[in-house]
Amino acid sequence: MRLDKYLKTARILKRRTVSKELADQQRVYVNDRVAKPSTDVKPGDIIRVLFGYRELTVRVLQTPKQVSKSDAALMFEIVEEKKIENEHAEQFS
Repeated sequence: MRLDKYLKTARILKRRTVSKELADQQRVYVNDRVAKPSTDVKPGDIIRVLFGYRELTVRVLQTPKQVSKSDAALMFEIVEEKKIENEHAEQFS
């Protein structure tokens, strides 16, 4: 599954266009490598997203094509969630 679609389907980000923009700005990493919106995501991958003053790291558990809102949380597990310090966050805003 494409990275931008996965982030939207799993409801990590609200819109696929936002996922694409973040990836285009090099603010999304898959397995510690800068990822493009078209990067293929599979179970076991680690995704790190930098947005606003937050950094969210998740592990992909499954990649179904469609999922209900209630089952979206089953697609990933949060590995780490932290605030970005102000001097570092400004470069990502």
